[in-house]
Amino acid sequence: MTPGPQASGSQAGGPRLEAARALLADHPVVDGHNDLPWALREQVRYDLDRIDLAADQSDRLHTDLPRLRAGGVGAQFWSVYVPGELTGDHAVSATLEQIDAVRAFVARHPGDLQLAFSAEDMAAARDQGRIASLMGAEGGHSIDNSLATLRALHQLGVRYMTLTHNNSLAWADSATDEPRAGGLTRFGEEVVREMNRLGMLVDLSHVADTTMRDALRVTEAPVLFSHSSARAVCDHPRNIPDDVLALLPDNGGVAMVTFVPKFVLNEAVAWNEAADANMTAHGLSPLDMGDEGRKVQRDFERANPRPVPDASTVADHLDHMREVAGVDHLGIGGDYDGTPFTPAQLEDVAGYPNLVAELLDRKWSEADLAKLTWGNAVRVLRDAQTAARGIQTRRGPSIATIEQLDG
Repeated sequence: MTPGPQASGSQAGGPRLEAARALLADHPVVDGHNDLPWALREQVRYDLDRIDLAADQSDRLHTDLPRLRAGGVGAQFWSVYVPGELTGDHAVSATLEQIDAVRAFVARHPGDLQLAFSAEDMAAARDQGRIASLMGAEGGHSIDNSLATLRALHQLGVRYMTLTHNNSLAWADSATDEPRAGGLTRFGEEVVREMNRLGMLVDLSHVADTTMRDALRVTEAPVLFSHSSARAVCDHPRNIPDDVLALLPDNGGVAMVTFVPKFVLNEAVAWNEAADANMTAHGLSPLDMGDEGRKVQRDFERANPRPVPDASTVADHLDHMREVAGVDHLGIGGDYDGTPFTPAQLEDVAGYPNLVAELLDRKWSEADLAKLTWGNAVRVLRDAQTAARGIQTRRGPSIATIEQLDG
């Protein structure tokens, strides 16, 4: 749901919820994807004097510090997303502005947030009572076909890159666009190899099935799905098919279930298509999180009540993903502030205890939940770092170009 003055998941009660909160105190959530930086760009052009993240922002955002604390969040991958309509130098500069924004709001709240660049940094931040703040780039258009730019993003702290966003690239196909590359081209494969060498996680959310399978064939390190659910449960191309989930144990990767209604509830798919069309008819991007976009979305929802998933719906995905991939390969990536609509009980970042409580009701053990919330995400980044150290003994930075490899 569009952020508003509604009941947050953190306000529910009951012994199972208290048990969930206690578990999260020891094993906090590592969330794989939050679009707060882009929401700050759209709403206040990064002017942090106009949005105090230390205060309640539920009238305009899914995310603020009090709700992150209430939700038991211990680490957050902040998405430094830029839309696919930005290309070339414009995409690169906008990505740099996003990185600058993350650094700015982390610096503004040193008692709550701490930049993290490694698994060790994540643990250190948790031990100091701070929320580890990592960055992930969403869409390979952010590097403008340049491996040197990829390396620069890594030096600035970006620790994963989603190979595509909603648009296919010359070197990688998206799940939600016509194919251009047939999966990964030779240059796309070189991007994966260079990410492996750097220790940057290869994020396969948003990409086409062919791209997923090509990346898993090429990669020398575990992969990540930063915010994707199970296609067998909700038939949407943004979700992960079972044959790919089944490859994760051998790869060591992690699939982080997302909360976006149209990716978790079949009945929500058609409704969201109508909502997106309504935004387009108003001359807005369906992903517009500015004041006008949020008003148009609220008005549409008021006139057209939507099918609403809840924590149980998301748990259905996790049950299925555990059956196919195993509990060692699961995580959570809510996509807060990157979607206008969220599930009941998971309305904002305070809602994670509701999901944990639902899984406790389904007899998930504390050990399994500790892997889901914290352990698997930390492990996959550590494994990527370990793989990078080995690769760096065998080869140096790639200077290949798309013209050389793809003609």
